[in-house]
Parts: sequence; C-alpha cells; structure tokens
Amino acid sequence: MASAYAGLIFLAVSLWIGPWNVLRRRPNPVSFDLRRDIGIWTGILAILHTIIGLTVHLRGRMWMYFFKSLHPLKLQNTQFGFANLVGLGAALLFLMLLLISNDISLRALGTRRWKSLQRWTYAALALTAAHGIAYQPVEKRRLPWVFVFTAVIIAVSATQVVGFTQVQRRMGHGQGD
Repeated sequence: MASAYAGLIFLAVSLWIGPWNVLRRRPNPVSFDLRRDIGIWTGILAILHTIIGLTVHLRGRMWMYFFKSLHPLKLQNTQFGFANLVGLGAALLFLMLLLISNDISLRALGTRRWKSLQRWTYAALALTAAHGIAYQPVEKRRLPWVFVFTAVIIAVSATQVVGFTQVQRRMGHGQGD
C-alpha cells in the first residue's frame, strides 16, 4: 500500500507542476529536470508497486492474474480481475514513460514526438484511478485511505482542467476572441 500511495502522490505532483506554471504565467518547458525526476520516481514506485502487488494475493503465481484458463476463480470477470488488468495497463505505460525520461530519448525522438509519448501520462493517471477505485472495496480499505485516494485524484483532475482551460483561453485571446 505504501508504494501505491507514494507513487500516487509523486504522480500528482508531476502533473501539478505544468498547470501551476500556467496559472503563474511562468514558462512551461517541454521537459525540465525537477518534473522529470519526479516522473522517474513515479515510474519506479509504480513498477515496484506492480511487482509487490503481483506477489500478494496469489502467492507469487503472477501469471494467474491475467490468464483465465490458469486460475479456477476466473478472476478476469470480477472487480479484482478488472483492477489487475487496468493496473497492468498503467504499469506498462509507466514503464514506457520511465524508458523515455532521459535526455537521450528526448534528443533521439525530437521534442514533438517525445512530448506526444509523454502525454500518455494522462492515460496512466486514468488507468491508475480506475485501478484504485476498483481496489478500494476489494481490499476493504479504511475510509481515511479512500478519502486520500479520492482527494488526490480529484485535485489532480481539477488542476489539469483549470490549466487546460487557461491555456485554451490564452490561445483564443491571442487570436482576437
């Protein structure tokens, strides 16, 4: 659980920096070290959480989480199965993001292509939210943890919407609207 909530906080902070810059009317570069470092820690924690999580419920038999024929409980048609599948999707996105979080990838891919790949962070957030929402009742999370999870997801989403709205407003304003 510690890796999940720590990773969620790091993800929230990494996604908060861009809108914060927009709201303060500060430059928002494609990439800068602090945001990238926070993103790297997010990816590390997400992968660590996945590895730890896959050893918990089925005693290390990781393949049983994802292959219906190998598990007698047919986990894929349950909330538990859904949570695991979207969690795997999020983990794979975080792995990809982790692999491109360096100057070599930025130079090799070029700014536009690198940024388009980096935007998959939003899909990773959505999958992380779906994973967490599905797991709260499965794990019988205590109410304070549910509130923390919910508050972080809502705060990140709201911050992104406000930042996006501000950027759109400024772009429209610059065109004579």
